[in-house]
Amino acid sequence: MESTLKCIGVLTSGGDAPGMNAAVRSVVRTAIYNGIRVIGIRRGYNGLINGDIFEMNLRSVSDIIHCGGTVLYTARCDEFKTDAGLTKARNTCLEAGIDGVVVIGGDGSFRGARDLTKYGIPCIALPGTIDNDIACSEYTIGYDTAVNTAMQMIDKLRDTTQSHDRCTVVEVMGRHAGHIALKTAVACGASGVIVPEKEFVLDKLIEKMKRSQRTGKQHFIVIVAEGHGKVDELAREIERLTHIETRATVLGHVQRGGSPTVRDRVVASEMGHYAVELLLKGSSNRVVAMQGGKIVDFDIDEALAMTKTLDMELYKISSQISI
Repeated sequence: MESTLKCIGVLTSGGDAPGMNAAVRSVVRTAIYNGIRVIGIRRGYNGLINGDIFEMNLRSVSDIIHCGGTVLYTARCDEFKTDAGLTKARNTCLEAGIDGVVVIGGDGSFRGARDLTKYGIPCIALPGTIDNDIACSEYTIGYDTAVNTAMQMIDKLRDTTQSHDRCTVVEVMGRHAGHIALKTAVACGASGVIVPEKEFVLDKLIEKMKRSQRTGKQHFIVIVAEGHGKVDELAREIERLTHIETRATVLGHVQRGGSPTVRDRVVASEMGHYAVELLLKGSSNRVVAMQGGKIVDFDIDEALAMTKTLDMELYKISSQISI
């Protein structure tokens, strides 16, 4: 049966992530290839509520695949959680002739897509977040770039840490998930990693550092997920207990920026293409995800009900090879 889809909207919501532009590009060009008009929605759900929209064409997304951030801008929107906000958003879609919306963001954005679907506007969501904390997907757009950025910065910190025989405690992003911290710890050869998913015992870290000192190690890197926090306090305690000069560093939002890696560009392109194909098939209220290296989709409610765990095998490896 021929699709009745004539026009779709695309927006980015929540925290920005490298690769969002590649996803937007893929959505726009896949839609246009299939004869579908595309409306760009600026600043996430705020744009739908306030009518901040514009028509996109092939050249609207030229030369953006290598750029970090999002050309559509992004924002969080409390009004969208209300009936009044959702009604305004629906009306914007109806007035603009938007038959469906592709939403790129995290779990909060998914809830917005689910709610808009209930108001009669079909939505497909893509996982765009550096935290890699979307339970239904083994990979999220932006994660690879973020861990590579963190690795490069910690490699630079290691130079000064080694030169002064110091310990450096580094906080990385990830909200309440330890995926960035763990992957970066393995990549950087950190002496310790502290994540929300695993109980932290300071005495064990101190004893490990002292054992390493006895084998000749004089400098240390400890990586902490932001969900645990307290890096300044931890640095003071390590220095007090080991007598090693210890500094704390918070990498911050620089981890969200920068040109996306090959993996983020390719996965974002695959997911954007898949999202448009779902809308063409008449699907709605779906999350595009990766499972076993393949692009798949889940019902949004099912996806939000899932729980993602940390790779404890990798955690064990990190602990055993950081002696």
